[in-house]
Amino acid sequence: MTSLDLGLEKSDICGQRFIEGGNVKRRMLKHKIGKLNRCNVCEKTYARSGTLKTHMLTHTKEKPHLCIVCDKGFAHMGHLKTHMLTHTQEKPYRCDVCEKCFSTISNLKKHMLTHTKEKPHRCDVCEKKFARKQYLIAHKLTHTRQKPHRCDVCEKKPHRCNTCDKRFTASTTLKRHMLTHTKEKPHRCDVCEKSFSVISSLKRHMLIHTKQKPYRCDVCEKNFRFISNFKRHMLTHTKQNLHRCDV
Repeated sequence: MTSLDLGLEKSDICGQRFIEGGNVKRRMLKHKIGKLNRCNVCEKTYARSGTLKTHMLTHTKEKPHLCIVCDKGFAHMGHLKTHMLTHTQEKPYRCDVCEKCFSTISNLKKHMLTHTKEKPHRCDVCEKKFARKQYLIAHKLTHTRQKPHRCDVCEKKPHRCNTCDKRFTASTTLKRHMLTHTKEKPHRCDVCEKSFSVISSLKRHMLIHTKQKPYRCDVCEKNFRFISNFKRHMLTHTKQNLHRCDV
């Protein structure tokens, strides 16, 4: 007895046969599902309706996932979860080489380049390589001579301190500067309870307790706790005298 005698129906796309008509319709729907979930703004198509809903947030600019600590909004739940680590101070991603911990997997991957010495980002003009993409983007400006960040007021420093009128190129720099007026030191060491005005100073201080020396000289393999000491040390190999007396 042939398949035709059994009344089997065949999918026009994959050729698979089904006994019931409903089954072949469901199979055809699976083939066409990508066309059914289409964005009416940019006409991108998605296999799942949930993925399309997430994509639509890029057009509506909605940020439905709010942080319960600072009320900052995010378009994706995954981004909110990553943001929450900044409040909990959790760092679940550990480097297998030096055991340094990071709050996000992307930061761990960037860190690993310091061990592997990989530089995957290549300049298409001079072929110079960089470990991070942002370094390459900044480097390319040396070829184009572009200066994309312009102040609408003075073309240089748009962020003004209301206390002393000092100007800054970035809002984050202005915030750090304001701490010199308020004398606030919100970043406290959990070990000795010493306080610091900026998080970077706290991180440098913590190296005293952890005994870490993350900066290694590639020439003599000597380790340094602070990058300023490391840079001064490197001059002993290059024989450079950067600070010259004019007299």
